[in-house]
Amino acid sequence: MTETAIRLLLADDHPVVRAGLRAVLETEPGLVVIAEAATAEDAVARAAEGDIDVVLMDLRFGTGMTGAEATAAITAYPGAPRVLIVTTYDTDADTLPAIEAGATGYLLKDAPPEDLAAAVRTAAAGRTTLAPTVADRLVNRMRMPDTALTRREIEVLTLVAGGLSNRAIADRLHLTEGTVKSHLARSYTKLGVDSRTAAVATATDLGLIRR
Repeated sequence: MTETAIRLLLADDHPVVRAGLRAVLETEPGLVVIAEAATAEDAVARAAEGDIDVVLMDLRFGTGMTGAEATAAITAYPGAPRVLIVTTYDTDADTLPAIEAGATGYLLKDAPPEDLAAAVRTAAAGRTTLAPTVADRLVNRMRMPDTALTRREIEVLTLVAGGLSNRAIADRLHLTEGTVKSHLARSYTKLGVDSRTAAVATATDLGLIRR
């Protein structure tokens, strides 16, 4: 390992995925995988040790902390490593929390190996790499801010899609039931629908919430 090597932490709950990432990245000059984490909590703890330059972070770990929550915790450290999200999810419900949490880049797991290596180097330099579908969606949100769902509206619709009632959603998000209804009403207007079922179907088709 040279002094200029970019030191990597792989955070994913699937050993096969970590092995695949390691196999790809360790063939690249100047990239060295020095640690792995199977949970988001372990990733946060390992990143705090101060010898990591870039964390490759999945978004879903089954139970416990999410990748977005771990990203927020890691990027809050003084001199924090960069966090590059590497995941299968590209809906607004996934991308917005991760980017707001401080992720430097967002890549999908089906990206070519050369794109992954380039994204790691870009992240290490403090610049942003976004998967094309994610970049397109963010640009569209900027172009049409009046029709874009807010993060909270997306959260509410995601829970509606999960079958929760307004009362259950209010309890989950620590809101009043009236606030939940207001979020839904604004979502209906933005999506051009008039029912919960239609809102979920349209938001899913548009890639706002996960199928």
